[in-house]
Amino acid sequence: MTAQIIDGTAIAEKVREEVRQGVEKMKEETGYVPGLATVLVGENVASATYVRMKQRMCEELGIRSIGINLPEDVSQEELETLVAELSADPEVNGILVQLPLPGHLDEEAVLNTIALEKDVDGFHPVNIGRLAMKGRDPLFVPCTPYGCIRLLEETGVEMSGANAVVVGRSNIVGLPVAMLLQKADATVTICHSRTKDLAEHTRNADIVIAAIGRMEMITGDMLKPGCAVIDVGINQKPDDTKKRGYRLVGDVDFESAKEVAGAITPVPRGVGPMTIAMLMANTLHAAEIQMEMARSL
Repeated sequence: MTAQIIDGTAIAEKVREEVRQGVEKMKEETGYVPGLATVLVGENVASATYVRMKQRMCEELGIRSIGINLPEDVSQEELETLVAELSADPEVNGILVQLPLPGHLDEEAVLNTIALEKDVDGFHPVNIGRLAMKGRDPLFVPCTPYGCIRLLEETGVEMSGANAVVVGRSNIVGLPVAMLLQKADATVTICHSRTKDLAEHTRNADIVIAAIGRMEMITGDMLKPGCAVIDVGINQKPDDTKKRGYRLVGDVDFESAKEVAGAITPVPRGVGPMTIAMLMANTLHAAEIQMEMARSL
């Protein structure tokens, strides 16, 4: 058996088209165009690349992009003041502070400064708290976990009643995606680097989400036949046949896993394209929320 390859690029394009149409409809009906502010501190090459990708996507979908670059040595007070000003600006619907921040800055304090209704990254403690609570929903869901769930939905994977294993417990992916699976009525096990006999858990899983940051850690013999595998990992594997000297692989050994799984995401072109697509969806949703708030005043 060879698994169905879950095409994250195609599904992300579907999400982007939904956003594109939503933005156009909002503009036609109200004259308003959603705006996303990106805040980049310092000159981290990877962070700068991610921010440029987000800004380009805004332009493609008709969303206003407000880019703010700050020096590496910006003070905590200066950064929090800027974020507070963006939170109060009616022309800004979403605020994204690119992480990680330089070591002298308190990330949590900065994220707490973002207005709840503009937290398009979904990392505000109140949004995460609502995600964790039964019967309550956050205004926004973190983008990568949100993308993982959308991939499962688009592939037709039944989450209700399924046994799901999440490998990794980060605040950015592992924990939020586990909470989303639980909200979808899956029975969820969270595994991590200290888990004893990981394979014992994954072999019983209908759904495996790998987000532990260890190259090709999960192999085909660790999977239940026919399961769905979402690989969030991005690792550089040495490869002399490539011009750059490496190729990208996930936390799952794709070649062995695809012979066991029923559906699997590749790396690249799996989860990666979904993250920015879901950020755009969150930005449109933020504009809708804020317009509704303005109407109720």
